[in-house]
Amino acid sequence: MSEHVKQNKLFDPEVTDQARMYHAIAEMGEVGVLVLNDENRVEFANRMVSTITGFKTEELTGQNFTDFLDKKNRSIFQSLKSQSIGGITTFDKRTEKKISREIKINTAFSATVITEICLSIYSMLKSGKRKYIVYIRDISVQKKLTEELRESEKKHRNLFERIDQGICVTTKEGRFLDSNPALLKMLGYESKEEFLKIDINKDLYVNPEDRRVFQELIERDGFVKNYEVVYKKKNGGEIPVLMTSHVRKNEGGEVIGYQGLVMDISERIRMEQELREKHGFLSNLLESSPDCIVVADMQGNIIFFNRAAEKLTGYREKEVVGNFHITKLYPLEIARDILRKLRSEDFGGYGKAEKLMHTIYGKNSEEIPVSLSASIVYEGEKELATLGVFTDLREKIKTERELKEAQVRLLQSEKMASLGSLAAGVAHEINNPLGGIIIFASLLMEDFEADNDPRLEDLKKIVQEATRCKEIVKNLLEFGRQTESRFEPVDINKAVIDVLFFLENQVLFHDIRIIKHLDFSLPLCQGDPNQIKQIFMNMMVNAAEAMSENGGDLTITTGIIPDASSFFVSFQDTGTGIAPEIQSKIFDPFFTTKEVGKGTGLGLSTSYGIIQSHHGNIVVDSAVGKGTTFTITLPASHQESHETGA
Repeated sequence: MSEHVKQNKLFDPEVTDQARMYHAIAEMGEVGVLVLNDENRVEFANRMVSTITGFKTEELTGQNFTDFLDKKNRSIFQSLKSQSIGGITTFDKRTEKKISREIKINTAFSATVITEICLSIYSMLKSGKRKYIVYIRDISVQKKLTEELRESEKKHRNLFERIDQGICVTTKEGRFLDSNPALLKMLGYESKEEFLKIDINKDLYVNPEDRRVFQELIERDGFVKNYEVVYKKKNGGEIPVLMTSHVRKNEGGEVIGYQGLVMDISERIRMEQELREKHGFLSNLLESSPDCIVVADMQGNIIFFNRAAEKLTGYREKEVVGNFHITKLYPLEIARDILRKLRSEDFGGYGKAEKLMHTIYGKNSEEIPVSLSASIVYEGEKELATLGVFTDLREKIKTERELKEAQVRLLQSEKMASLGSLAAGVAHEINNPLGGIIIFASLLMEDFEADNDPRLEDLKKIVQEATRCKEIVKNLLEFGRQTESRFEPVDINKAVIDVLFFLENQVLFHDIRIIKHLDFSLPLCQGDPNQIKQIFMNMMVNAAEAMSENGGDLTITTGIIPDASSFFVSFQDTGTGIAPEIQSKIFDPFFTTKEVGKGTGLGLSTSYGIIQSHHGNIVVDSAVGKGTTFTITLPASHQESHETGA
């Protein structure tokens, strides 16, 4: 350390105990302390200065303090020093003039630190020299936080000022504390100062009761959402608004006011009013339409729902209008798809979409197939609403299905009638020759005395095959309805039991388990008992043959159709099933899947003809590997039901 520094050092070993105490205090403080002479050279620096600058205290001692400042901050320091000269402080008396400045100091880390510097001047009594006491406080973090806070406040203020909806802050008592330009414009005020002076209770609400209700709601829940009221403008005019507000609380949790958003809804109300006025007559027409008509705004909220829509969906108009979104009737993705098609040229022209097939949902989640024609309602170029006309397709689909079934039955009946006539004619023509063949072959057999004559076996074969042909002829005659029918009341359950009694002990049925679900309250059927038994026998034999390899279950069920004018008999097997591609052919004459020589292909076609003659119907439900169910429906007789024991 130089001799010059030692001579001018403020705190040397010979200072008083009081000076030592001040030295210790300076070292313990959290504020940097520098002692400078007139030439700005450092005579003392405490540890906090070292912490702030990054230089050791011995490196600082003797240095010119302004060497740690750039040109701008050196000028600020010199100005601070000049201003402080008028308030010299001695050891005996402190100056009353305290001046501080913000100065950036270059550090040992090739960076700058922002500090706040306060400077005091002392005059030494003995030498008369001045000493400058510099207090340094690092405010870098504080400065950064202050700047960030200021920037955040600026952004929020910009947002507050620029948002196009009204925003305000009020007291509980009814005074505005702040408001944005949008709210002033909405209510017709030019001066914010003038607006902040109005009494909310008297000057803002058209109906003061609305203010009381608003306060009850917000005090109870802490917020109010979409509260619709009418405000007064400065000129006395009225404006409908939608309020969404929250409470403001102090540090103790006490509600001190409210803040929120105010939305002008006069345009929406005007649009709705115009729609009602312009389309009053049209609404009556739409209301009377037999088709379901639904109108929704562009947000999907239903604003019109006619009587046909009520009938179709089960909803009442008052349940829907103002309360329902269109996605209650069909899913959101369908709504978006319809709107996309409406805005396209490809589905009926721009703004239109015709004959779109969809399913809507009624009140009880019932699926309703409809044909939809939709359009967009415009005001100039502006889209106001969408209109949809829904046509119920349930009856049409039912009629088309019934018509198709009737056409199939008619075609089958015509085919059966033609083939029946042909079969009957063929049967008559070959019946007599077959009888002759059997008679003469039998006579020839009697001429052979030896049983081992090989010609006898040939004759037996002739008789056997001719007899089989005669059986086919008999079936053809049945198929052609050449045998006389005898109609009388028939107990269907008894017919089932009679056929089972005959078949149950046959070899074909040994591995078949018979399950009966017979409703003995069935009404009687007007029909030919022998022909009905023939049908049932064909059904049971076919089922047994379908399960002949591994056995299975044959379930026979009888029951009343809900309309009480007919009943059904079903035969369900667990056999091989019928392939889908041949199910439409199984009632055709001579169609069979059995091996050659094991079936004539007339069993099901004959049964079909008998059922048609009894004004009934037969349907098949089958899946390969799972089994087959034949269901026969027959009209009930007008006579009372007849119970039969199992």
